Amino acid sequence: MSLNRRQFLTASLASLTLLSSFSSTMLAANSPIIKPRKLKPGSGVGLVSPAGTTFIKQDIDIVQDAVKALGLVPYLAPHLLDKYGYLAGKDQDRAADINQFFADPKIDILLPIRGGWGCARMLPYLDYNLIKNNPKIIIGFSDLTALLIAIYAKTGLVTFHGPNGFTSWRTDQVNSFKQTLFLGQKVTFKNQPDGEDADRLMQVKNRINTITPGTAKGKLIGGNLSVLSGIIGSQYVPNFKGHILFVEDVGENIYRIDRLLTHLKVAGILDDLSGFIFGQCVNCSPDGDYASLTLEEVLNDHIKPLGIPAWSGAQIGHIEPVLTFPMGIEVEINSNTGTINYLESGVI
Repeated sequence: MSLNRRQFLTASLASLTLLSSFSSTMLAANSPIIKPRKLKPGSGVGLVSPAGTTFIKQDIDIVQDAVKALGLVPYLAPHLLDKYGYLAGKDQDRAADINQFFADPKIDILLPIRGGWGCARMLPYLDYNLIKNNPKIIIGFSDLTALLIAIYAKTGLVTFHGPNGFTSWRTDQVNSFKQTLFLGQKVTFKNQPDGEDADRLMQVKNRINTITPGTAKGKLIGGNLSVLSGIIGSQYVPNFKGHILFVEDVGENIYRIDRLLTHLKVAGILDDLSGFIFGQCVNCSPDGDYASLTLEEVLNDHIKPLGIPAWSGAQIGHIEPVLTFPMGIEVEINSNTGTINYLESGVI
């Protein structure tokens, strides 16, 4: 059905108004950030399940043991053990737990039990004004990418790509967590050599693959590529201008990685970046039914033409240890050496 001129102009005006309203909800590239307070012995940890369900009580007990070993005090969210299919309860209830813990003065950090799927579903039910006025540490990875980026985009609060509760909490992971969140150190991230390479003449594992050499400064942001792609075009992503983006994924065929990066490209995200880092793609294999591009070819196709410092192979993703990265702070990267140098602390 065709529109007459008046209908067309009315529809166009409505679209522009909607676009203006949408844009105003996004964090501007130069907007000030908010930093949460650092942790100290006895700080309260709000255990939440914002994504996949956790219905085995022993899993909660294991996470509580880890929290106590860190010298922190665990508090259980009211809907922590809820189950709604594969989700940890209804969207509104999971969001209510997040809102409640941001409002609770006893809570200093929100720690999810696990990832899975579901964070994006509850984004409309979060109270972003409440979160902005009560800044606290919130951390996680995988599906938590949606929650972390949305909170950063809507409030300017620095969020943290790091462990979920039900991860290993071995020494390297604990040290990174403490350096970033207890001590507020400005550290330098670099891949660590694998023990199997100790008696070799060359490094085989954990190698850096430089896509475009150089150095760049910008605000660090990132997470799971699939989850990030799923919220592009919504009000829950920031203005990526001048940001350094890191992404990782798990269990995706190479053509899917190609499709996800293509989404970021056609949405204009890649063109706004000052730097790019591709982490680990665990169990990401070529499609067996026809000839496939390699991951290296896909990254070269999408990233090399940008002309920005970029590399792949960073030890970020669904691997151990899960290190802690503040998102929203200024960093400097070097794609020749594969380093991320924090220029400021993520906490105050």
